[in-house]
Amino acid sequence: MVSAEPPRPALCLAGPAIVSTASTGASGRDAEVESFGLQPLKTATHLPGKGYPSRPEKEPDGRPCFGEVDKPPTNGVLTIEDRILRITGYYGYYPGYSSHKREDGSDSPAETAGSQAGGAPSQCQSCACTALRVLGSLLVVLSISSSWVGTTQVMKLTFQSFSCPFFMTWFSTNWNILFFPIYYSGHLVTGSPKQTPIQKFRECSRIFGEDGLTLKLFVKRTAPFSILWTLTNYLYLLALRKLSATDVSALYCCHKAFVFLLSWIVLKDRFMGIRIVAAIMAITGIVMMAYADGFHGDSIIGVALAVGSASTSALYKVLFKMFLGSANLGEAAHFFSTLGFFNLIFISCIPLILFFTKVEHWGSFSTLPWGYLCGAAGLWLVFNILVNVGVVLTYPILISIGTLLSVPGNAAVDVLKHEVIFSVVRLAASFIICLGFLLLLLPEEWDSMTLRFLSTFAEKKGEEPGEELSESSVHTRSRSRANGAVSIPLA
Repeated sequence: MVSAEPPRPALCLAGPAIVSTASTGASGRDAEVESFGLQPLKTATHLPGKGYPSRPEKEPDGRPCFGEVDKPPTNGVLTIEDRILRITGYYGYYPGYSSHKREDGSDSPAETAGSQAGGAPSQCQSCACTALRVLGSLLVVLSISSSWVGTTQVMKLTFQSFSCPFFMTWFSTNWNILFFPIYYSGHLVTGSPKQTPIQKFRECSRIFGEDGLTLKLFVKRTAPFSILWTLTNYLYLLALRKLSATDVSALYCCHKAFVFLLSWIVLKDRFMGIRIVAAIMAITGIVMMAYADGFHGDSIIGVALAVGSASTSALYKVLFKMFLGSANLGEAAHFFSTLGFFNLIFISCIPLILFFTKVEHWGSFSTLPWGYLCGAAGLWLVFNILVNVGVVLTYPILISIGTLLSVPGNAAVDVLKHEVIFSVVRLAASFIICLGFLLLLLPEEWDSMTLRFLSTFAEKKGEEPGEELSESSVHTRSRSRANGAVSIPLA
């Protein structure tokens, strides 16, 4: 409730008044010379509980009363009389002077304290938002790593009772159809302009062009990406049958180096020496991984399959950037669902062919390990959703770090659950590949940023001895004054 401010008492300053007197000069000529005199101050004040005294409109000599002046000019001075009042100390009693100072920007102590108190909650809110963003980023990174580790381990367990990698790939890819319905459900909850599913589908289909998704574009744009997607996952599962989950996940991290090389060659991206070093480290790790058990047996085949999976994944990403560019969350959900539909319509014939040719034979549908199959497919879908949602919520570099953390995650599961013993060569190879992966995450301006940081750090280190010297000189002067002597520094 806002209460009206009570009327202020009128303060009429009746003096000191200016009295003009005329004098005659020594030359005999009549020359009026004005002289100024001060009269006693007459004030009309108001006490609590008393009535307001009547305020005269003008002084007896015809001058206007100061109570009639509502607001001083911008310079704070009206006439010569105001200057005299300011010099004599009466200027502080002018009722509009303090408000005029506040309008000019000189706040009162109470206002300054209020502004400081108001600034504290805003700082607390910004700190809270930063903390929530950091916690959300960490949660997304851990979720991505956990989902990928879970997918790899469940697929590894599925091979114990069901060794049909292409059927598992086809079954898991069909779950991508659920991506767009999940996205639309989130849109209904969080989106302000509500749209029908058809309207949202048409809006997100612009990733294929201005005309949207047509039958020609559906086959032309979706077919190559669906083939690369199937090859990537199929080769990854074949590698899991030959190698441990840790080795396969570490070799799959080489796809980052292959993406850089293909982008440099095909997309003409900027050349960076540090990324060339990272690519060399990735290749070194691959060779060491193959040499761990000798260049024979299942080890070399598994390494080749894992490297093939990383290569097709890199080609998939480079072609996506070349033909489709960048996509927002809705367009990515539309694209993944389109891949699922294409897989269901056109790729379904391949599992049937493999079944009748006895390449991948399974019994009746009731004997299939549906629990493992659905668990792996669900985790794979969650991983794809988190990767695309995480780019919107956090930074892309954190998504890559989440993928990298799957290597130590799988290593922990292999050691604790499967009792896998890693050789020194395999550990060194995994470490080199992961180090190269981290080097590939450096920004393009990393060298200038590093030099700027080092120069700033050197400047701060150089200022510290000067500050200590100035503090010691202050203490020396204070002690000398206490002893009755003054120290004069030499030039």
